Amino acid sequence: MEQSKSINIINSSFLVGMPLLALISVIFYSLQYGISWVEPVIFVAFYLACGLSITAGYHRLFSHRTHKAAWPMRLFYALFGAAAFQNSAIKWCSDHRRHHLKTDQEEDPYTVKNGFMWAHMGWVMVDQGEEIVEHVDDLQEDKILAWQDRNIFLIGFLVGIVMPGIVGLLAIGGIHGFLGGLIYGGFLRVVIVHHATFLINSAAHTWGTQPYSTANTSRDSPILSFLTFGEGYHNFHHTFQADYRNGHKWYHWDPSKWWIKVASWFGMTKDLHRIPKKSIETQRMKTAFENNTKPSEVSNEMQIKLKQCLQQMRKGFTDLMKRRDDYKAAKLERKNESKEAWKLTRGEHKARIKQCKVRIAQARLEFKHIMQSLKIRDPAAVIAA
Repeated sequence: MEQSKSINIINSSFLVGMPLLALISVIFYSLQYGISWVEPVIFVAFYLACGLSITAGYHRLFSHRTHKAAWPMRLFYALFGAAAFQNSAIKWCSDHRRHHLKTDQEEDPYTVKNGFMWAHMGWVMVDQGEEIVEHVDDLQEDKILAWQDRNIFLIGFLVGIVMPGIVGLLAIGGIHGFLGGLIYGGFLRVVIVHHATFLINSAAHTWGTQPYSTANTSRDSPILSFLTFGEGYHNFHHTFQADYRNGHKWYHWDPSKWWIKVASWFGMTKDLHRIPKKSIETQRMKTAFENNTKPSEVSNEMQIKLKQCLQQMRKGFTDLMKRRDDYKAAKLERKNESKEAWKLTRGEHKARIKQCKVRIAQARLEFKHIMQSLKIRDPAAVIAA
């Protein structure tokens, strides 16, 4: 049965009206009162609180269960996630889980196959028939999220509109201060956070690289990561959804992973799930090979070599992790050994670790040779760490 797709008046009015309201309000306020350092600070504070509540809260915690969070952290996400005006966590996660289950298919609520603007915000502005809420039984059992879902508009209004106004009133004083907080911490911030989120559904499925998988339209874009609290490494995310990181390397710009990690130092988060490096590296090599060759171009002998190369990589990383764990355990028992005995033991452990690294390096070199034999341009870049 074909679903009706009439315009959703409330959503459309909000998404079109809020940017206009923010623009007019900022111009009026600037001309009437000028801008001090306080208004930008209020904007940044609410931008961070609401933005991280979507990326670290709605997305990585609630949608993908990449880690666990204490109730104060979940309450924080519920309050400021509501203030982002992107629906309740339960509804948001229902849509998002369906997006991952049916990426690029008709059932994907914001598939880019229906066009860039559809994926960006069009899907929110249209009624697509009866609202679907599924695959979220675990979230509906969370009392905080159930409470948020029942009171989403009231919480959003109080935290997203009234609260920044009150902060401005306290910081600056008078109607001037209230308006400053309301406009910068409320109206303008809502628009910026909205479109930062929307860019992941649209731009991150349109522009960028696909180093980990070409099974769907997801792309990695470091530029988008700077605008979206690290969500721009989207091809990695679609390939390894259970990882609490989107930018898996230490230098990848991913404030959401840093927020989650720092919170773990204070007991606010725990059980942070990381995909093993061996799995990431193997998938990257496999995708690089598939992206640059056709089955008809690869001989059986070369396919066997590639399979052996990937197996050696996988085994090498497994052995390396085990050797490092053994070394850590030995260091804990060091007090039971003499200085000379420990020196010998340490040398043995380091030698084993070095052997594992050598085997991994050999497998990487073999992969590079395979790519060169197939005349793949710049194979070194393909397997860069």
